[in-house]
Amino acid sequence: MTGTTAKAPLAGTPSLLRAINDRAALELLLANGPLSRTQIGTLTGLSKPTASQLLARLEAAGLVVPVGTTAGGPGPNAQLYQVNPAAGYVAGMDVTPSGIRVAVADITGTTLAEHTEPTKGVPAAETVATAAAATAKVVRAVGLPEGSLRAVAVGIGGAPDPVTGKLRYASHLPGWHSPRLVEELTEAIGAPVSIENDVNLAAVAEQAGGAAAGYEDFVLLWAGAGVGAAIVIAGRLYRGFTGVAGEVGYMPVPGSPVEWDARRRSHGGFQDMVGAFAVRALAREHGLGAPTAEESIARALETPGAGDAFLTELARRLAVGLAAIVTVLDPRLVVLSGAVPSAGGERLRALVEDELARISIARPPVRSSALSGSPVLLGALQRALADAREAVFSTH
Repeated sequence: MTGTTAKAPLAGTPSLLRAINDRAALELLLANGPLSRTQIGTLTGLSKPTASQLLARLEAAGLVVPVGTTAGGPGPNAQLYQVNPAAGYVAGMDVTPSGIRVAVADITGTTLAEHTEPTKGVPAAETVATAAAATAKVVRAVGLPEGSLRAVAVGIGGAPDPVTGKLRYASHLPGWHSPRLVEELTEAIGAPVSIENDVNLAAVAEQAGGAAAGYEDFVLLWAGAGVGAAIVIAGRLYRGFTGVAGEVGYMPVPGSPVEWDARRRSHGGFQDMVGAFAVRALAREHGLGAPTAEESIARALETPGAGDAFLTELARRLAVGLAAIVTVLDPRLVVLSGAVPSAGGERLRALVEDELARISIARPPVRSSALSGSPVLLGALQRALADAREAVFSTH
């Protein structure tokens, strides 16, 4: 042969084994915090010399840094190492009709800064530029140079079509419907961008460190201004063939009018039973009217009699929709999230669980969200971190 062609490492080759060991060590450091050479060797099954070589390799690549020594034990103190926070940075974005909330985190997952950019009155044609400017503002606030981000994840109230890339079921978000939205955002922000349904990202956050931690099969029901669900099966999000799995706000349920022209549907279904507008209407029927659904629920929690009746009816409505979902999916767990369940707290959660057990054959436990802050933004950061770590840890 007159020429040579570069080949990818074959299974079992030293370079591939080194890459596997390096990645395993980095994941252990992320999960457990600072570790010594001996601890890494014990957890990975590597010999001390191999663990030493691994750490030297990762330190030279800028992926780990020494952070002090062990103390208090027998023998000499051992050097501790952690993943280098400066190895990469990511951004998460939560898009709503009123604004764009952006956070930046380092590769370890520590959030460094956050900013909300109001978008009321912003022309649709300026949406991408506004999102890019909001992201750049947070990057500057952290003190990072332009181009520091390795990945950006956007959570949005709609369903990105897996074939066309166009955002569906998001008429409330003008300016976010271009079939080239991902490419436009990537170019404007200067980092790879992914877009995901906001409720799906809330589920990602709950699975990473919330109410669904340790669960591989669960459903998250979100009730607020909008109503939706996220479905996790065998540890992975299920989006459906066209990306609209979980759009349960459109689901016909008893007590709500059925809209027989689904293509023009603007009302009816589960949304009209448990969405924020419906919660306020139900509260008024019980003499508990307030400017928002959250305030209505707060009044109910403090009002014996009428408040009890309101909360029971709201729980029954939530349980009716959940019964349809869990009967089909039979999940191990249900997580309640969004403004409506959060306002109802433990009392509403317990009522929903009881009502669901009365009408459903499948009776999974029902938990409230265990996250502080925006679940969507936290999930967006988790998604961006997964993408960035794959890129950074696999190419050193």
